[in-house]
Amino acid sequence: MIVLFTDFGPSGPYTGQMKAVLHREAPGVAVVDLLTDAPAHDPRAAAYLLAAYAGEFPPGTVFLCVVDPGVGSARAPLVIEADGRWYVGPDNGLFELVIRRAGTARLWEVRWRPERLSPSFHGRDLFAPVAARLARGESPPGDKRLWDERPAADRPRPDWPDDLAEIVYIDHFGNAITGLRAATLEPDAVLEANGTRVLRARTFSEVPPGQAFWYENANGLAEIAVNQGRADEALGLRVGSKVQVHASGAGPD
Repeated sequence: MIVLFTDFGPSGPYTGQMKAVLHREAPGVAVVDLLTDAPAHDPRAAAYLLAAYAGEFPPGTVFLCVVDPGVGSARAPLVIEADGRWYVGPDNGLFELVIRRAGTARLWEVRWRPERLSPSFHGRDLFAPVAARLARGESPPGDKRLWDERPAADRPRPDWPDDLAEIVYIDHFGNAITGLRAATLEPDAVLEANGTRVLRARTFSEVPPGQAFWYENANGLAEIAVNQGRADEALGLRVGSKVQVHASGAGPD
């Protein structure tokens, strides 16, 4: 299958245009909309989401990933193979966490260019055709490179932590997903966001309506929520809000 991961938003023509290319170039291959509202213009936040969600898909899946504020610039187009899954998109850090957590990873810089290449829509004109080729079983159209042989400015970001103590996504319900893997936190850890400290619960029904808490979401990330409410509004959270981790004795507010 081909899986779409973009910041295009749920409306507008962009996702449809990319799907049209995929159906033309790889007919019969399933196309799955994983995320169309990844943090806009924010490859760093999106990288933690992509790494969390990708593991749910089988080897051979092709991820077409477009969070690309530098489209049309000198940043390179990449193909990544990590633990048997393929990723196509810009070299801007979007694949940083996928590669860092993978057992095996290979990288190609895409040299192929289509006859028509819009400087502002590489998702449609460049990344989608490459993803279709991979889904058809073809080899990556580019030069294989080692991850640590790129120019120093393009190497993995040392300032991007393995787990990001920030809000990286607000979902439809107002739940605030962090870049922290719950497995890295103590079971009784207290999270603090925007001055409010919350305790851990296993699920929503364990706390009264209106109470804030944090839990391990279905993809392994620590998520701050309010039972039958919106954590973003109740706690004043947005993408980029910092999160602090405290020992259990800290207590909630």
